[in-house]
Amino acid sequence: MTRHREIRPAASEFPSCYAPYVAAVPDGDIVAHLRAEGEASAAWLATLDHAAARHRYAPEKWSVAEVIGHVADTERVFTYRALRFARGDATPVAGFDENLFAAVAGHDEREPADLAAELAAVRAATVALFASLAAAAWERHGEANGKPVSVRALAWITAGHALHHWRIVRERYGIGG
Repeated sequence: MTRHREIRPAASEFPSCYAPYVAAVPDGDIVAHLRAEGEASAAWLATLDHAAARHRYAPEKWSVAEVIGHVADTERVFTYRALRFARGDATPVAGFDENLFAAVAGHDEREPADLAAELAAVRAATVALFASLAAAAWERHGEANGKPVSVRALAWITAGHALHHWRIVRERYGIGG
């Protein structure tokens, strides 16, 4: 285990809107956390049936399937940013509209097992990326959505974002996770 993977990002390394995500992640090796959380998510997602995946806790809210798809899509965006910055490309990266993504993705038409498999594949790629980074890469920064962010912060934000949504699925949807 390498020390750079255990260093929690400083508040200056990410936009303040991500502070709750970073705070939600337990101390320790972020790559090990991403791996373990991915395995735990895969286990409870495997139990979802079609009805549970389509459940919405309010009419205007995303279904559980849309939340799963959102977590996968957002993880792809965050890790793309991390890859660019880790490789020394500090070209500013645009933001994205998560509501547009969810509206056109068609997650509700997919089988829960397919969504779970996709999320597991995305998480495996996330773990592989962050596990491969040299210590210096974790220190690199770039600009995403008009704000500076470090590679280290993106790893923690990725983990915390998933935790945030799984907590909502447990508390508001009353489903596993």
